Amino acid sequence: MGMISSSIARKFAMALSGLFLVFFLGQHFVINLTSVLDPDTFNSWSHFMGNNGLVQFALQPVLIFGVVFHFVMGFILELRNRNARAISYAKYKGSANASWASRNMIISGLVILAFLGLHFYDFWVPELVHKYIESNPLDPTRYYAETVHKFENPIRVGLYVVAFVLLAIHLWHGFASSFQSVGFNNKYSVALTKFAKVYAIVIPVGFIFIALYLHFNQHLIH
Repeated sequence: MGMISSSIARKFAMALSGLFLVFFLGQHFVINLTSVLDPDTFNSWSHFMGNNGLVQFALQPVLIFGVVFHFVMGFILELRNRNARAISYAKYKGSANASWASRNMIISGLVILAFLGLHFYDFWVPELVHKYIESNPLDPTRYYAETVHKFENPIRVGLYVVAFVLLAIHLWHGFASSFQSVGFNNKYSVALTKFAKVYAIVIPVGFIFIALYLHFNQHLIH
């Protein structure tokens, strides 16, 4: 019972961290979408997120912790699940028993983690250098041009596209199953599962659209 309880607790904690990251992903998408719809709004919101004390020194550390916790817990659960299997997969029938997405969460998770590293390198690190190392004056209008410039390189855009495809696969299984892991099982479960599936497609495709749009519209800042 102790092992079962600890396993359930791990899955519960991982599901909660995953739901938190899903919420952040949606918020991040809304802000990024304004780079296509209204550059001035994008500059305004980006400036707020980059200079608000609550966001920078309270919410941002929580977000980073959530990302690290979610992926570390995922690796732990995957290793424990593999060690707990007493019977080999000689009779395993692949997708007849489980979807490809559920069987490869560790792979999609690793790719997404690598993508987050690239994303931090592209945006978070330059922001820290701009503000705290170079001590540049505040410029609320710089964010749009800097973002468009980042998507000038087709290789970087290709990496983003691949990462978001893997994110869709990861969300397809993970978002829906998180509701079961936290014990949410009532008359709304079917509707929530359908919402999770739609979300898993719409949000990554939306990010891909933004990356491609900015890549093919470099003239907007020239």
